Amino acid sequence: MALKGALAASITPLRGDGSELDDDAFGPLVDYFVEAGLDGILALGTAGEGILLEERERRLVADLFLQAADNRLQVAVQCGAQTTAETVALAAHAAEVGADAVVVIGPPYFPLDERAQYSHFLAAAMACAPLPFYVYEFESTSGYAVVPAVLERLRDEAPNLTGLKVSDTPFERFSRYLLPDLDIFVGPEALIHDGLAAGAVGAVSALASAFPRDVAGVVRDPSAEGAAWLADLRAFVERFPRQAALKRLLGRQGVPVLEDVRAPLRGLTTGEREELDAWYETFTIQQRGQASA
Repeated sequence: MALKGALAASITPLRGDGSELDDDAFGPLVDYFVEAGLDGILALGTAGEGILLEERERRLVADLFLQAADNRLQVAVQCGAQTTAETVALAAHAAEVGADAVVVIGPPYFPLDERAQYSHFLAAAMACAPLPFYVYEFESTSGYAVVPAVLERLRDEAPNLTGLKVSDTPFERFSRYLLPDLDIFVGPEALIHDGLAAGAVGAVSALASAFPRDVAGVVRDPSAEGAAWLADLRAFVERFPRQAALKRLLGRQGVPVLEDVRAPLRGLTTGEREELDAWYETFTIQQRGQASA
């Protein structure tokens, strides 16, 4: 079944200064997402530090999220890796353990041409077939854009190609991926309203890791004002190391997630932590005021 609605591009719980998975935190984190009304999660994406984890860890993360979800929300697994062989292995594993979809970003570092992109994504799609397969387009992260002609060819050759997550900005760069017969998910919160109005079917949001109710609300009742408000929230978070900041904000909401991130990502400094905490206190007071108004 194809993905739908509002998904969190989830953080990955870590401990030991980011050196190991925090197995015990997956259950409470997924419970938080379920209670917030999300439709699903994307595991091991950019917010989830997937590219920094070893293959065995990524397999375990997929297992832990699926066990915690227990069919209460959809779980898509980002399986993009540096090599086609590892990508294929991770995609096959995600299908074997019952993921709802596989998502793959192009390997970073080497700018793949059209032929290389096609071969890589086709191999990944075939490895998880007939499970729904999504390409993750994020030019600023992978270092190159997926050529729309590659997607059109894949649509003909890979029956399980279902759609894309597109994180490109501005809207002109996003909109070229609104291709016929493909489900498009919006990555940038600022584009949720415009993207849905243009035919996107949902959003996969890093901000939803820490503010799932807010993102889900805008996806279900999209407005320009709601998207702009989410964009402001995201802009504030981006002033800090993103993954650590999202984890800190989860912790402030009672979710037992540590700030630990995998090197070379870094945690928050004392000053950053104090600034983030002060902002969050003000944010919660404003939210209570709006709720009682």
